Amino acid sequence: MPGGARAPTFDLASRSPAVQWLALSLLSALLAVALVSLNVPAGLLLGPMAAAVVVAVGRGRVRVPRRPFLLAQASIGCLIAQSITVPILHEIGRHWPTFGLAVVAVIAASSLLGWLLARWQVLPGTTAIWGSAPGAATAMVLMAESFGADVRLVAFMQYLRVVIVTLVASLVASFFMPEGAGGASSGREWFVAVEPAALAMTLGVIVLGAVTGRVSRLPAGPLLVTLVGATLLQDLGGVTLALPAPLLAVSYAFVGWNIGLRFDRAILVHVARSLPGVLVSIVCLVAICGGFAVLLVVFAGLDPLTAYLATSPGGADSVAIIAASTHVDVAYVMAMQLARFVLVLLFGPHLARLIARQARRRRPEAP
Repeated sequence: MPGGARAPTFDLASRSPAVQWLALSLLSALLAVALVSLNVPAGLLLGPMAAAVVVAVGRGRVRVPRRPFLLAQASIGCLIAQSITVPILHEIGRHWPTFGLAVVAVIAASSLLGWLLARWQVLPGTTAIWGSAPGAATAMVLMAESFGADVRLVAFMQYLRVVIVTLVASLVASFFMPEGAGGASSGREWFVAVEPAALAMTLGVIVLGAVTGRVSRLPAGPLLVTLVGATLLQDLGGVTLALPAPLLAVSYAFVGWNIGLRFDRAILVHVARSLPGVLVSIVCLVAICGGFAVLLVVFAGLDPLTAYLATSPGGADSVAIIAASTHVDVAYVMAMQLARFVLVLLFGPHLARLIARQARRRRPEAP
């Protein structure tokens, strides 16, 4: 710059917290709307997370309050519970041998790739394992934080994979979709009438789940307690869960802010350095899961699109939208996605610790 002048930088350090929150909210809304309009998966979460990264790198000092974040976790627990319906549970029971083999194979492949990332020091041990875990991305990020992994890097891996997996799944679906069939729907409608009693019940479940989960001191307690409680109420108690889009948008925003506000320039450098290795691992996992889908077609007699969507590693909500708009066995697809999510939820912490320990032991010595 002439005269030694420095280029202007985006610096929020001298601004009041109110101004910082205003900047964060407006930028989050703009990015979320842009991503949703482009049909980017998880746009309602990625937009606020990206906005929070900008604010954090600009030396913003705001942090997400504890209580809204716990309520956001509980809301996502309710969202996952909505997909655990009785027909899907019956589907798992009818095909449990096939489900068991396919689910374990995908988890084993993702764990192996996570172990390689940790061993080659692309990412720290437990962070690499949680980032590679093929479960619901938001739930994996929340679980990873509770078990000491770097939530920023886990989120980077998980949501990058969600975007890539969804794009590939959309291409595969368009290839196998009959001519004249409609495309994927855009997901939830924003302005849909909600039964007041169902909404009140759902809000009560969210508040109770957040409080109980916090008191229980379980890892990601509000998410897990609400998930279990809402599933039992829905499937055994006949309770209808109502989650309007604005409620979910606010919940996703708090989760995204909680992740993004922790970023700084140093972690962004680490992200850039690890990007090639992470991309290779994601592509390998997608290819391996495609191979498992071929085996399901050959040995289980599934149609190719159902098999591919069922074994697709992550992005379950986006896969659900694609499956619902194509001629596939939606119950089979969602049942396999759900079975894998539950297994990762149950055994993920133990796998992460075990594999990270093995990666440290076998790490090649520096010359």
